[in-house]
Amino acid sequence: MTTLVLLPGMDGTGRLFQPFIRELPADWRVIVVSYPADARQGYEELTSLAQAALPTDGSLVLLGESFSGPVAIRLASALGSRLQALILCCTFARNPRPGLSWLSGLMGGLPSPAAVPAAVSSRVMLGTQAPTESRMLLAQALLELPATVLRARLKAVMKVNVIQQLKQIRAPVLYLQARQDHIVPRDVAAALQQAVPSLQVVSLEGPHGLLQAAPVTAAAALQAFLAGSHQAKSG
Repeated sequence: MTTLVLLPGMDGTGRLFQPFIRELPADWRVIVVSYPADARQGYEELTSLAQAALPTDGSLVLLGESFSGPVAIRLASALGSRLQALILCCTFARNPRPGLSWLSGLMGGLPSPAAVPAAVSSRVMLGTQAPTESRMLLAQALLELPATVLRARLKAVMKVNVIQQLKQIRAPVLYLQARQDHIVPRDVAAALQQAVPSLQVVSLEGPHGLLQAAPVTAAAALQAFLAGSHQAKSG
């Protein structure tokens, strides 16, 4: 049985995975990690929290979405032979936009996510073709995300660098890339391949919120990758 651990995006709730989970095989065990809305918890603390949510034995597939890529990489590097595969979705191992690091000092002026019109957030994150359910889930998650937590997590993104941990991973690694991602640049995937030459990139039509906007194709890509990895290992 495949055990898949899902690590959430910036909202931290894990609820946005619902449409994606429904497209996965019914016999998979799916564990959704959620993060508390606590601005004091950076990547180190969130990694410890996620670690505590993992089963104590058996092989695992880790999927880190967006903000959680560094958490997934940290966990994966520590799992050793228990790691079946690492899936990185629209994410990064270090600041994906280093040219904007100078904005860190201006984070205090960011408005609450709830203050941004839902239509604007939805278009940026989910594009124009996402299911209504995904749009509703996103709107609710942003309403519950305090501005202090958003600012703290954005600052954490600007400082994070887990490239060395990524290089330690020996299990198969898949990068799901959204062709219409306006948040994580396309060249991030190439940078990750420099760290892990065997990393496989699958580019899919969709926005940054790929698992929410295109759950069917994303789930199919994940299953195909795991099946191919298993076949290669068996052969």
